[in-house]
This record gives sequence, C-alpha cells and structure tokens, in this order.
Amino acid sequence: MSQDDMSRFTAGWNYPAQILTGVGRVRELPAACRALGMRAPLLITDPGLAGLPMVQALVDACAEAGLAVAVFSGIKGNPTGRNVADGVAAFREGDHDGVIAFGGGSGLDAAKAVALMARQRDDLSLWALEDVGDNWRHADGDVVAPVVAVPTTAGTGSEVGRASVITDEEAHVKRIIFHPAMVPATVILDPELTTGLPPAITAATGMDALSHCLEAWCSPNYHPMAEGIAVEGMRRIRDHLPQAYRDGGDLQARMNMLVASMMGATAFQRGLGGMHALAHPLGALYDAHHGTLNAVLMPYVLRANERAIGEPMVRLGRYLDLRQPGTAAVIDWVLELRERLGIPHTLAALDIDTARADRVGEMALADPSSGSNPIAFGTGEYRDIFVQAVEGRL
Repeated sequence: MSQDDMSRFTAGWNYPAQILTGVGRVRELPAACRALGMRAPLLITDPGLAGLPMVQALVDACAEAGLAVAVFSGIKGNPTGRNVADGVAAFREGDHDGVIAFGGGSGLDAAKAVALMARQRDDLSLWALEDVGDNWRHADGDVVAPVVAVPTTAGTGSEVGRASVITDEEAHVKRIIFHPAMVPATVILDPELTTGLPPAITAATGMDALSHCLEAWCSPNYHPMAEGIAVEGMRRIRDHLPQAYRDGGDLQARMNMLVASMMGATAFQRGLGGMHALAHPLGALYDAHHGTLNAVLMPYVLRANERAIGEPMVRLGRYLDLRQPGTAAVIDWVLELRERLGIPHTLAALDIDTARADRVGEMALADPSSGSNPIAFGTGEYRDIFVQAVEGRL
C-alpha cells in the first residue's frame, strides 16, 4: 500500500463520558447534579412528561437534596429555534447553573441546545452553529452549561450526542446544531422510565435506533470502533425490540433497547446517510415523527445504495445470523421487522404525497447527513427515492 493510500485512515474520534445504567438509577440524579457543581438546575422536558408524577418526584428529590430546581417544558415534538430561545430565557431568568435533560429525543435535543446557548454572547445566533465546516468554533465551549441526561425513550440516543436537531421555522428546515461540548457529562439509563411507552412509540423510536446503527455501519468513513458498536447495537435491537414492543414492562428488553439506542448515537460519529438526509426535510415540511420516517425510508435507501454496500451487508448478515447474507437478506429482515412492529410500508400512509418532491430532493442533498451516504446522490436521486417511498415501489 502506498503512502497515498494511507490517507483514508486519517480520522478524529470522540466518545461519551460517564453513563450510569440500571433499574432505579434515576434516584441518583440529585447526586449526579451536585457532582457537576449544580446548585440550581433547570429540568427541561416536553409538555407531555412535565405533568407526570415521575417528573414531580424528581423535582421533589432534587429539592430535598438542596437543589433549587425548576421545570421548563415549552418544547414541540420537533423542537424549534423559538423553543430553544424560550429555554435560554428561562435559564437566565432563573439564574440556573446546569441542565437536566429529561425525556425523548425532542426534550434532550432542546435541552442540550439550551445548555449550549444559555451563557454565550447575546449576538451569537443558534443557526450560526449549524453543523457546516467549523461553525462550532463560533461558540465558547468553556461556558456551555453542564448537562445530566435522562432518556425516557430508546431511539435517538441524543443523551450521548454532540448535536441537536432543531427546526428553523422561518426557513422550514431542520438544522443540525453541533458543538463538541454539547455531549452531556453524565447519562442515566433507567429502564423503569421507559415502561410506560405505548407500543407504537416503542416501535418508532426503536427503528430510529436501528437507522442510526445501520447508516453508521454503511458509512464509508474510517471509524472501526463505531463499526463494532453499530453492529452490536443492531444485534440487541434484533433480539429485544420485538419483545419491548410486545411487553412494555419487560425491564430486560427495555434496558437493552436503551443501550442499543445509546450505541447507535455513539456509532453515528462515523456518519449517517440518505435515510436521515430525507427524514430531516420531511420532518420539517410535514411535522412527521422522525423515527417513523426513518423506519419507512430504510429499505428504499438500502436498495438505492445497494451497489456500494455489498461487502458490509454480507458481514452484517452473518453477524445477525440471517439465512442468506447480503443486501437482499438485510432488506427482507428490515421489512419483516417493520411488519411485526406495525410500521407502515409507505410515506403515503403518513399523509405525505409527492407534491413537493423536487423540494425534498433539494433539501436532502443540502442536509449534512448526505455527506456520508455510501453513494453521492444528487437531488434527482433523492427525489426518486422519496417518490418510491411514497408510492411503495421497492
């Protein structure tokens, strides 16, 4: 191998920090906050969780530990720039010194963005930190507020991510906001917090975790550790997502899905691809659930990438013990899994039509996730994949 050939091994890797796993570990939340120097954390969650007894129990536990905690829950299912701005205002008005990110992907993403922006200079726009080039350098990493993340769904893995997906309502696009200091300092994975998830949300979020692992596995970027984490995450999803869907109270299945979700988000440091490049604009245009979008798009994008992912799909098929290793077998497994979980086969089933197909193609190409797709699709190819997914032509 020549010296020029060695250039493909040049990379930079980052991995998350302290992760506390196990039943009942959420009771350690006050101690985790204190260990990070918090006296007055702002607990950020979504409105659906804010009124539940579990949140009040956490607030009471923090108060008993001497923490001046408050709750902010002004967050949409696809969090917006306005949601983040309102959270920053609440952080500053309450003189808070840290963030508890509690909930699903929307709550965690919004909370991390608030922690990133709360102490930045006033003239710094959130959109200036979009994951393009070195934009993250515009922010001061030393003033990012500490975060303890407590996920209540097993899908996005945002608790170990260095980015947040936030909707720019004026431009009608989802933007990936990135900074290395955004990753939470402490993560608590407690499966008891996920047992109340409805089967449909369990399915959609679990398929989102699969999309992260699968796209990381297919990425052409050099990251062997991410490859290993991605494939093991997919094995756990194969073994435990159907059971978590059937029996939401199965703590072992729930724990394994929390771990698989975290593994997916850790693995996609290697990159994502066409599933997310399409899901992000569709979420912005149609306000559809991100995990469900990825689940529906999954086989269509795999088929479109088929000529570039043959060898990884053979290895994946062997690891998952599929009957016949290869892309076709992986697609068949995905289709079978989706059917077992009640995931629809087409985007049309989500009330999405082809009227804005050209716009979707343009937005997908512009999405940062497209940069690590195994094939450098153009707007036309993304448009075609979208139309196929609407019409069910696999």
